Amino acid sequence: MSEIEVRKLSDGELEEMGVNGWPIWECDPSRFDWEYTDKETCYLLEGDVTVSTPTGDVHFGEGDLVVFPKGLKCVWNVIKHVRKHYRFG
Repeated sequence: MSEIEVRKLSDGELEEMGVNGWPIWECDPSRFDWEYTDKETCYLLEGDVTVSTPTGDVHFGEGDLVVFPKGLKCVWNVIKHVRKHYRFG
């Protein structure tokens, strides 16, 4: 299983991917278990998050594009309110 990918993209790259047309998900500060039944790609409009996986912690926030692999079991620790675009598959 591959790791979580976190990267910055240019406005042009985000536009090419159609990120602004993806649904939006929001979450207040909290901590919860999660398992990905499909690959998820998301772009954080705001927020501060640390995700704990069996191989370590991954931190990301506003302006990050994050890809979670299918089958990943993790714990989300939402430090600051999250607002993100997301898509599965």
